[in-house]
Amino acid sequence: MFTGIVQAVGRIESHTSLEQGVRLTIETGMLDLAGVAIGDSICVQGCCLTVVAHAGKRLAFDVSRETLDCTVGLDRAGAVNLEKSLALGDKLGGHLVTGHVDGVGEVIAFEAAGESRLLRVRAPQALARYIARKGSVAVDGVSLTVNRVADDDFEVNLIPHTLEVTTLGRLAPGVRVNLEIDLIARYVERMLAASK
Repeated sequence: MFTGIVQAVGRIESHTSLEQGVRLTIETGMLDLAGVAIGDSICVQGCCLTVVAHAGKRLAFDVSRETLDCTVGLDRAGAVNLEKSLALGDKLGGHLVTGHVDGVGEVIAFEAAGESRLLRVRAPQALARYIARKGSVAVDGVSLTVNRVADDDFEVNLIPHTLEVTTLGRLAPGVRVNLEIDLIARYVERMLAASK
């Protein structure tokens, strides 16, 4: 479990092909690795991955073909948002994030809004109904508050701090992003469907 509050921006340095996926080596930047051990979960660009090797400031993760097919940004070198898993008693600054990417969206606008940026993302139709105005959504692992919802897209406002400490400042129209809907919305729908 995670909060969507990015702790550091790292960089995928290499990916090695496996029979059914890839092994990623990530340079973890300013991420505090105290207490991180093999088998621990780290949220990488919105995706919960298991540490399989640890050397200095580098962590390695095996990523399955299934995960690669359901996400973007894990199949090539580049900057990634990183967050260590939540421990019982930790402060919950964002919202409950599982690191289970629900789908891939596409940036359709990334515009100045004063000192902030307005981000508009087209969501897959199957996910759009779970995204609510003033609700939460995770974009590339970043917990955000939804400002506006349309049939198949939503808008969020990115403050300068978020732009500086995450990969979201690098977005542009046409870029694809990992989306995770609010955990509560998923369970509410399931409960309502089961009660019919």
